[in-house]
Amino acid sequence: MKIQPLADRVLIEPAAAEEKTIGGIIIPDTAKEKPLQGTVVAVGHGTKDEEMVLKAGDTVLYGKYAGTELEHEGKKYLIMRQSDVVAVLA
Repeated sequence: MKIQPLADRVLIEPAAAEEKTIGGIIIPDTAKEKPLQGTVVAVGHGTKDEEMVLKAGDTVLYGKYAGTELEHEGKKYLIMRQSDVVAVLA
């Protein structure tokens, strides 16, 4: 099964959260900061009012609370509107 976003939405694979330890204490996954960077996996076709400028393979930055989390075949993804992406990393 393949996920294909519709309209102006993009499917993003978030970058892995950094493993942090403080004085020998390992911070659990639930307390880690959500990554704000990821890789675009798939894009929609855009809308008549908004052209799709992102493409698969782009590394992007997005807002902290942007998108909807989903899990597919054991991997975690975010699906969000193109306008929720704030920058493309070159």
